[in-house]
Amino acid sequence: MKADASLRKRKTAASKPAAQKAEASVGDRVKKEIIAWFWVGLVFLLVNGTLGQARVIPSGSMENTLLVGDHLIMSRVGYDAGIPFTNIHVPLWRDPKRLQIVIFRPPYGKPDQPDLIKRVIGLPGDKIDIRDGSVWINGAKLQENYTTGPTELPSHFELLPPFHGAPLTVPENEYFVMGDNRGNSYDSRFWGCVPRSAILGAPVAIYMSVNASADAWNGDIVERLSAYGSALLHPSEIRWKRLFETF
Repeated sequence: MKADASLRKRKTAASKPAAQKAEASVGDRVKKEIIAWFWVGLVFLLVNGTLGQARVIPSGSMENTLLVGDHLIMSRVGYDAGIPFTNIHVPLWRDPKRLQIVIFRPPYGKPDQPDLIKRVIGLPGDKIDIRDGSVWINGAKLQENYTTGPTELPSHFELLPPFHGAPLTVPENEYFVMGDNRGNSYDSRFWGCVPRSAILGAPVAIYMSVNASADAWNGDIVERLSAYGSALLHPSEIRWKRLFETF
């Protein structure tokens, strides 16, 4: 009996280091996993801030080209260099072309306003006029097959001072932009041109499109989580045909 008790003690003593090693091994693996995910997250934030960003369409100003709830990948390559975790932006060498869709900081109001997305209509030096429901550039009518509704000028009382409205000549290093949904777009017709320095990038592709109310994409976190949850439970709310559409 004494021999058996002594043997059990030796086995117990021998098993403790093994258990301690196992616990240490698990702890090391968890620690390494946390560190690895930390670096993955940091790299994602850096890439998201310097090369591209994910954006969601909160309004119908670009219908039917872009719909409320379209989730976009925006490329900043060549357009803008931003320092992560700051509001510092540096314009780069790439300039937008006519009819290209761009994302930019509003050239009016407070600096913390949400970015806007519109289509470039007028380039620097262009003479812009709007009449007969159409856009005229340098005396020639612009052919547009992507718009919803006629292009009309706002009344004088709707203009944002000091802008005086069209006709106008687009200043150097600025762009005249408009939404495709001409009857529901607050754009250069109201407040003037966009400086090149305010342009952040251009959309590359739609990676997700959820059919939900505009409240879900205008800063209401509860509504947004509800929209995502509803899409998971009801896949028909995802606009599958729009996924991976490129620009």
